[in-house]
Amino acid sequence: MNIIKKIVLGIFGIIVLALLIALFLPKEYAIEREIIINQPKDIVFNYVKLLKNQDNFSVWFSKDPAIKKTFSGTDGTVGAVAGWDSKDQNVGVGEQEIKKIVKGERIDSELRFKVPIESTAFAFMSTEAISPNQTKVKWRFNGKMPYPMSLMLPIINMEEMLGKDLQDGLNNLKAILEK
Repeated sequence: MNIIKKIVLGIFGIIVLALLIALFLPKEYAIEREIIINQPKDIVFNYVKLLKNQDNFSVWFSKDPAIKKTFSGTDGTVGAVAGWDSKDQNVGVGEQEIKKIVKGERIDSELRFKVPIESTAFAFMSTEAISPNQTKVKWRFNGKMPYPMSLMLPIINMEEMLGKDLQDGLNNLKAILEK
């Protein structure tokens, strides 16, 4: 009985220690990637502002060919919503809503994930003319992990996980727009 009591107390101690550590860990993450596309800024912006075009360059939608998609509102305008429903845990269930547009420069979105983990993140894509025929595109994701889930941020390594997907998506975007 004494050994069982020590094991239970040890497990309890580990849990308490983990919860204390989680209090001091960062709860926010931000991942950003950029690429230069050899096209004028207006062509690039008018392409990336449409949620339906993300199907063509985002790596997440290519992970599940059976994904079910829904759209509401006028694509490329504030309030437009693109939803997705996938049985693939790497894709899950959620929706993206355009929250703000700075014409020709930036599109801000809110992403509401429902499955596998319920959370909200924010993203933007911006375009900046480097020359008349070159455009820098930035794609950024940021979000929060609430306490005590913040304990997972150092383990998950959002920079590595999301960063690769963002860069692959930008590489796909470049290939599409430079055809």
